[in-house]
Amino acid sequence: MEICRTIIEVRNILQNTREAKKSIGLVPTMGALHQGHLKLIEASKKKCDFTVASIFVNPTQFNNPEDLTKYPKTIDEDIIKLTDTGCDALFLPSDEEIYPSPPSLKIKLDNIGEQLEGKFRTGHFDGVGLVVSKLFNIIQPDQAFFGQKDIQQFYIIKALVDQLNFPIQMNMVPTMREPNGLAMSSRNMRLSTEELMEATLIIKTLNKAQERLLSGIDTITVRAEVQKLFSASDRLALEYFEIVNTDDFKPTQQLKDKEKIALCIAAEIGQVRLIDNLMLIS
Repeated sequence: MEICRTIIEVRNILQNTREAKKSIGLVPTMGALHQGHLKLIEASKKKCDFTVASIFVNPTQFNNPEDLTKYPKTIDEDIIKLTDTGCDALFLPSDEEIYPSPPSLKIKLDNIGEQLEGKFRTGHFDGVGLVVSKLFNIIQPDQAFFGQKDIQQFYIIKALVDQLNFPIQMNMVPTMREPNGLAMSSRNMRLSTEELMEATLIIKTLNKAQERLLSGIDTITVRAEVQKLFSASDRLALEYFEIVNTDDFKPTQQLKDKEKIALCIAAEIGQVRLIDNLMLIS
């Protein structure tokens, strides 16, 4: 696996790849890789001739400086995992390589970017949009791969691709889960064994809410039931639970046929913030 730390290095490698008429897949990550990330690499390898992963903990998307400081970094282990999975190249830039000067450009998506995560993490998606635009411009992939766990992020980046006319096919890969059902996340590393077990309330709640909605229970009642489940927990604090249309991620009160509905949740345990979601499948 080629490891590139500068834009010039990665562009030179990819120029040779393009000249060989090989398709390029990109898997953007912030490192601390788990099986969910490796599933993205595998998905890219199935669809593309050459797969590039990036590892960059993007400072502009953290609205909480402490969260940025505590974000886990396991670069040596990450390189081994990527190599074993068959990744072709790793783009591993420094902060200075991506942001040689403080960025003055802002990329902001109204409506979808102001809901859920955008509401609770001010400026988060502005930073995501900026760094992903940079990565798309640097790598110029044919396809990009993201996990469903960050479903709102996926649809925001998809809107960015559509509106900026990036010639990139977007792929959303289903969430990988721990044996107990908890969505795999780099932040899980910061949880104790007891907290990991208690955090399963998140997926249990999503499954129950999905079941209730599919049985015909109205959205107001389901939201109230979720609030009650979390109010009984000593450690888990519910930040939000919403039933949204993935067109705009605004809360929906009445389910309609042919709408893509997602059940989205965010909760905090042990000062670690976790998110998850399920699509409402009928």
